[in-house]
Amino acid sequence: MDTRVRPAYDAPRHPGIVVFFILSKTLGVLLLPINFLIGVGLLGAILLATRLARLGRRLLIASIVLLAISAFSPLGYWLLYPLEQRFPPWDAARGEPDGMIVLGASIDSDLSVAHGGAVVRSTPDRVIAAAALAHRYPNARIVFTGGSPNLISNDAREADYAGALFESLGIAKARITVERRSRNTQENAEFAKAVAAPKPGERWLLVTSAFHMPRSVGLFRKAGFAVEPYPVDWRVGGRSDLLLFSAVGLDGLARTDIAIREWIGLFAYRATGKIDAWLPGPE
Repeated sequence: MDTRVRPAYDAPRHPGIVVFFILSKTLGVLLLPINFLIGVGLLGAILLATRLARLGRRLLIASIVLLAISAFSPLGYWLLYPLEQRFPPWDAARGEPDGMIVLGASIDSDLSVAHGGAVVRSTPDRVIAAAALAHRYPNARIVFTGGSPNLISNDAREADYAGALFESLGIAKARITVERRSRNTQENAEFAKAVAAPKPGERWLLVTSAFHMPRSVGLFRKAGFAVEPYPVDWRVGGRSDLLLFSAVGLDGLARTDIAIREWIGLFAYRATGKIDAWLPGPE
């Protein structure tokens, strides 16, 4: 059985959605700390050879200092903490859910094509937690939503490999529906609702990273899909982490980049009316 979803989403996208997506993959990427600060440093290096050498030196120094702060200080933890603490862990005492929406970003579609099978590179907890939930609740449906987040992409899609990945984890194929056209979280919400077709009174879990949950819940609410947050993939252990410095700079930079990406996304979605709160939280 082919679990791909095609016909429901063959209509052209609204031009505004296309523009928003292009900006998020260009301006949004340029504003991430690593890219932005390296760009500032390169500009400073270029200015050293001009009459603006003094400005160039200042830009170089500023970029190095800010990169060091992003890499080694607790900055990433500070930025992630309010995102991850926004929603509490899911309460299993309420009973069995009818289904779960699993957001993509775990499977690298291009590498999966190259190696002929699912290659999980990031946020593996989303898949692992969903598989564990599926075993715990054998009647719950699973909807995996994930296409390609790349501005320029081929036909490789995360969802094309998600079904086989869940099957390898012991989940029956008949329980799995995949959605392969979405490129961002807004489309995840809209397309997942169309695929899941939730009935009144049904309870659906939303499985995604804890830091990504506020933005995701805001977009699902805007799409009219009531979901119960099931945060996973934690990056901050607790308040004590807010005083931790990183011994490995790449780890700190990764946390800071992830956090800034989320805060930029929240600001952009709220400013454009795609979510109804600056930091969506429990209702």
